[in-house]
Amino acid sequence: MDKDSLMPHVTIQHFPAALTAEQRFRLVEQLTAAVQEAFGVEERVVSIALVPVPPEDWDAQVYQPEIARRGGQLAKEPGY
Repeated sequence: MDKDSLMPHVTIQHFPAALTAEQRFRLVEQLTAAVQEAFGVEERVVSIALVPVPPEDWDAQVYQPEIARRGGQLAKEPGY
């Protein structure tokens, strides 16, 4: 595997949601296009994970480690 095939990867952690196949397809399609444009890469190297996190686990699994402790790395901060 060459280094260009190793990036980028996007992980979206979210409360469980019943996305339709169409909603999921459009989300992945639009994210892929945005990542391709921003990083100047081919579609084949983009990977996307959708990770549901129960609301009761959000603080421990997402907010504290991914948001609160990475304030300087966040491209967009939440408004809560």
